Amino acid sequence: MPNVLLSAPYMLPFVERFEPVFEHYGLDVIIADVEERLEEDHLLAYAGQFDGAVCGDDRFTERVIEACLPRLKVISKWGTGIDSIDKEAATNHGVMVGNTPNAFTVPVADTVLGYMLAFARRQPWMDVQMKAGQWEKIPGRALSECTLGVIGVGNIGKAVLRRAQAFGMTLIGNDIIKIDQDFVDGLGIQMTSLDDLLARADFISLNCDLNPTSQHIINHDSLSLTQPHAVLINTARGPLVDETTLVEALQNKQLAGAALDVFEHEPLPDDSPLRTMDNVMLAPHNSNSSPTAWEAVHWNTIRNLLKGLDIPHEDLDPQMYPANKETTT
Repeated sequence: MPNVLLSAPYMLPFVERFEPVFEHYGLDVIIADVEERLEEDHLLAYAGQFDGAVCGDDRFTERVIEACLPRLKVISKWGTGIDSIDKEAATNHGVMVGNTPNAFTVPVADTVLGYMLAFARRQPWMDVQMKAGQWEKIPGRALSECTLGVIGVGNIGKAVLRRAQAFGMTLIGNDIIKIDQDFVDGLGIQMTSLDDLLARADFISLNCDLNPTSQHIINHDSLSLTQPHAVLINTARGPLVDETTLVEALQNKQLAGAALDVFEHEPLPDDSPLRTMDNVMLAPHNSNSSPTAWEAVHWNTIRNLLKGLDIPHEDLDPQMYPANKETTT
């Protein structure tokens, strides 16, 4: 009977719902003790005990993968990004890596628009002042008066641009690959260099993958190009931003604000200066929040697991395991 290590934080609260599924396919489940992710040493403690993994952003390094052989057959990632998994090492050792591409495009794109509206219209700040007994009219801007720069024009970047176009924003984009010209022309996007985007954008949205070319794409040099009233939004991956440099830029007023859903170290340390800045909006890596998206990812993650374990699963029917209210909120 195959063993499965379950460490995906978004599935763990609902594990009782999926226990009959695992039992139906003859799987024993090891429930990991995890808050946000399992680091390399934590995974090594489980090495040799499981044949498949259902994980979040756990650090499946080459060392971990090799230590888990020969049992390990599949790493099924709950979600889209697999930058925490050494896919090359997995492939070299015959370990399947599964994920759900384009899983969270809608909620993440909505989140970016929410942040832009909050900073442009200043609603959170007016709310705080009103509740503190102050009556001060804080100047705001209409989004149609602003320029949005999207770094990474993939599925989510495109969805952000579509939403922003409906608000009449000026749109500029940057990507390392050529973007479909029909999409660019249809929305009136100007594709440009990274330096030019940083210099012109009122809002800078990071929507690119984390890879060796994008790590710390926001750094001292790039932040020196931004307008002092610009706002940085990161709903992609924390290490895209050099947080120490970002803090300095915010403190030195090189940048007017930031909205951050992801961080270099998660959970965000209690002593992070970002926690005390009134020009920063923070969220706990939760821009993917959506009952519809989560439900789709739950079942695709299970399908990928069964596929990697070479277990026939044509009879898998999510309707046999309905979600109640608690499992969808």
